[in-house]
Amino acid sequence: MAELMERYRAARKDGDLVVLEGLHALKHALRFGAELLHAATADADALEVLASRLCPDVRERILDLVEPVDAPLFRTLAPVPPDTGVMALACRPRMDPAALLDAAGAAPVVLLEEPSHPGNVGAAVRVAAAAGAAGFLVLGMLDPWRPAAVRGGAGLQFALPTRRLARLPAHTRPLVAVTADGSPLRSGTLPARALLAFGSERRGLSPELRQAAALTVGIPMREGVSSLNLATAVAVALYMGGGS
Repeated sequence: MAELMERYRAARKDGDLVVLEGLHALKHALRFGAELLHAATADADALEVLASRLCPDVRERILDLVEPVDAPLFRTLAPVPPDTGVMALACRPRMDPAALLDAAGAAPVVLLEEPSHPGNVGAAVRVAAAAGAAGFLVLGMLDPWRPAAVRGGAGLQFALPTRRLARLPAHTRPLVAVTADGSPLRSGTLPARALLAFGSERRGLSPELRQAAALTVGIPMREGVSSLNLATAVAVALYMGGGS
């Protein structure tokens, strides 16, 4: 019992590993080729029923992977055990930010500068994956592979290259700053290969990124409404700005 509890605890501090809290994160990890190391459940029968309903495509793989453990042990594997009754450990995919930024293809890369809420980061990852973004970068201290962010992203960090950066590498992508005072975002506004930058929830983009931007856009909003949730802004920019 103590050995498994320590294994999950240590994984939260290991930059090569990620803790998956819940079935949604686990199913997406499997769908997008993650290397799974372990999975645990306190109720294998309930998990089988849920997996049959929510993700029949990976049901057998989940059942083959999962280790039944008793309920008291399962509750020690996370600060708040997931309602879906399963947790897992996986390896983080390796990725080269410079190679991502240099890659060909028209799809944008999403860049968040100094976000403060892991749930917001996870929700933005989920949107970026759904919209077909080429990658997802976080500039600052918040790790998009933190368990709370992975939970918020339903494990879709595995669906596109995702990484935290201490600084932005040199690149040739057109930097597009999304700010409250930018030119109104319209269909087809975003250039090909855009690096689409969003600032922190409270402070917005730094002067340095704003100054480096090739284009500054804003999301039109009703008068009196001051801002949108970060993930909502990412969704609007990707779906609206990338249209034709």
